[in-house]
Amino acid sequence: MSAKDVIIALDFPTESETLAFLDQFPAGEKPFVKIGMELYYAEGPAVVRALKDRGHKIFLDLKLHDIPNTVRRAMAVLSRLDVDMVNLHAAGASEMMRAALEGLTRPDGTRPLLIAVTQLTSTGPAALKDELLIQTPMAETVLSYAKNAASSGLDGVVCSPLEAALVKERCGERFLTVTPGIRFAGGDAGDQKRIMTPEKAGKSGCDYIVVGRPITQDANPVAAYRRAMREFLG
Repeated sequence: MSAKDVIIALDFPTESETLAFLDQFPAGEKPFVKIGMELYYAEGPAVVRALKDRGHKIFLDLKLHDIPNTVRRAMAVLSRLDVDMVNLHAAGASEMMRAALEGLTRPDGTRPLLIAVTQLTSTGPAALKDELLIQTPMAETVLSYAKNAASSGLDGVVCSPLEAALVKERCGERFLTVTPGIRFAGGDAGDQKRIMTPEKAGKSGCDYIVVGRPITQDANPVAAYRRAMREFLG
């Protein structure tokens, strides 16, 4: 799978609303999409299969974080859904990440991309220090998590676009950066703390940007998606 793409976050509560949204796109235009917890918990594996049947690449965003054996077994189940990318929390540490990789790899050696969440883009420096009790600055925390993920054999990390270039510098150009927290210039930041425009993200080492509300809640979501693609790819 080639890097550099816009992933639409399908933050809808039902399959019918999801399909109605995607029906707005022309038949030949199949954006890369993200299925998160809300949609997956509501509809289960059936919605994944429905979107795969329609020809979409899928990032299954369930952020697994549990003991290694549980994560290994869960990833073995998810690998059968034929998604393109899945994730877990880097905070689960190296043993859990290696177990996830083992579970995700099919008998023929193939597997989806596996990436690790470093710190959520809704987490700011104050919460990192005062609530999570992590005294290391945000950038260094993200870089440490990214290095652990790379050492464990993962393909990349979820980080804010503010840290993408540093992750590339620390872990290599082939290590993927998947970045939420994307907003158009002048747009509402919402609950995101560490944000960037698609244009700046495209110049900052981001391989994939994840865009939700700026596309899904726009009056013309197809135009908003194409704008994001245009600005991101330059």
